[in-house]
Amino acid sequence: MTEQTNIVSSLDRVLPFQVDGLDVRGRMVHLNETVTGIIQRHNYPDAVNRLLAEAIALTSLLGSSLKFEGKFILQVQSKGAVNMLVVDYNAPDAVRAYVRFDEEALKQRIEKGETRPEQLLGEGHLVMTIDQGQYMNRYQGVVVLDGKSLEDAAHAYFMQSEQLPTRVRLAVTEMVSKQDEGPAKSEWIAGGLLVQYLPHSSEDIPHRDLHPGDHPDPEMQKTHHVTEADAWRECEALVNTVDDHELTDPEVSAETLLYRLFHENGPRVFESMPIYDRCTCSRERISDMFKTFDPEEMKDMVVDGKIEVTCEFCSTHYEFDPEDVAKVAKG
Repeated sequence: MTEQTNIVSSLDRVLPFQVDGLDVRGRMVHLNETVTGIIQRHNYPDAVNRLLAEAIALTSLLGSSLKFEGKFILQVQSKGAVNMLVVDYNAPDAVRAYVRFDEEALKQRIEKGETRPEQLLGEGHLVMTIDQGQYMNRYQGVVVLDGKSLEDAAHAYFMQSEQLPTRVRLAVTEMVSKQDEGPAKSEWIAGGLLVQYLPHSSEDIPHRDLHPGDHPDPEMQKTHHVTEADAWRECEALVNTVDDHELTDPEVSAETLLYRLFHENGPRVFESMPIYDRCTCSRERISDMFKTFDPEEMKDMVVDGKIEVTCEFCSTHYEFDPEDVAKVAKG
């Protein structure tokens, strides 16, 4: 946990980049207000918060690559203490998420100090779904969870779905600021880095070069070309040098970190994309859902003369008059 007197916000964005000298492309993500809003709304235990924030960062890295208006859905079903996790990325910029867990099993894990994401998830499956809308086919990839971290699961997903060498790094930190009165203020930052080896990368996307800064050696500013096999090995070695705190430090921008890593190899960055904590639920959408139920099924939903629905993603509470609902239920 990091203690700071001033918490930096407005970090919520994904930054695409390309490294010409290593033939790789990738994205970096920093999330602050997004993950903090989701976490505070649900009030989960801290161990669950860290897992959820990591999953949101991973989903934002993957979902932000969609070139159409659709959804990227990351879903975990497991036998572990956390038995359900869903992150829903609605292109181009909205994310929402929730978790279900076994309170007793989670308590036992925490007491044993087993709070890493892979320990909370245990055995199960991670499913990644690309939904392009009702008139398009869905693409779905399934990865077995057998003690894997989310980073490892992402690597397995790319190897079986795209067969591209891929490296993913994820990190989460909680930041606490002192208050003059009342309890300390807590915020969360999730960071992530994804790089893929693409030896035939396109050169026709508008870009801006990262500023070389004030490095005194002109040789350090030159693009360094290497063979394809060596290029990916070098890229992996560089990514492996990244510490968790570098991915979550609000004072270290994505551009700064990319320059630190790849300044010898010609890094270029593209326009960043904002990420927002935004749910897609609405009274109208829920009303449409009632059309799938029979009138008899609707009667079982009535409690104290009304039908209540709470969105698991954003915790918004809706109340409906049974007579109004009966009019839209299928007969």
